[in-house]
Amino acid sequence: MTTPRYAHPDLNSLPEDIRARILEVQEKAGFIPNVFLAFARRPAEWRAFFAYHDALMLKEEGSLTKGEREMIVTTTSAANQCLYCVVAHGAILRIYEKKPLVADQVAVNYRKADISPRQRAMLDFAMKVCQNSHAIEETDFTALHAHGFDDEDIWDIAAITAFFGLSNRMASFAGMMPNPEFYAMGRLPKTKA
Repeated sequence: MTTPRYAHPDLNSLPEDIRARILEVQEKAGFIPNVFLAFARRPAEWRAFFAYHDALMLKEEGSLTKGEREMIVTTTSAANQCLYCVVAHGAILRIYEKKPLVADQVAVNYRKADISPRQRAMLDFAMKVCQNSHAIEETDFTALHAHGFDDEDIWDIAAITAFFGLSNRMASFAGMMPNPEFYAMGRLPKTKA
């Protein structure tokens, strides 16, 4: 499928707060990621989605880096077979980690990826939340504590995994395709002008 199941609304027809945020993202990225327009068809849901996204992904508290947050998204989105999120968040992961191969590695098999033991423990837990959350036990917390995660970090790992489970399903059912720009981002060093 190359076209979304639901037409994107016209940018000029959107409420001012949503339009301003989308234009801000376009200014920074050089394009409008499809997710911003796809969810904009329902403004109340757009606001709720991006408020929770920002609360999870842009927060300054806790020990998770922005790259580790994107690593969780890329890994669990691959398990959920969400093309949009793997490609889009994989691009952001490559940029944050400054590692052009890491996104492909964690999407295919994070256990063989060039990541730290701490990050592997984080992804082991995220995958358990993604695929078997009913089986989470105290030993899962103990394993993460041994790598320096506290209970709030563990909440963040679970919340990011769960939130993007929703995002993965919405993107997949709606036929949301990654913007072409995402595929090349972070793969080659930027050339200085």
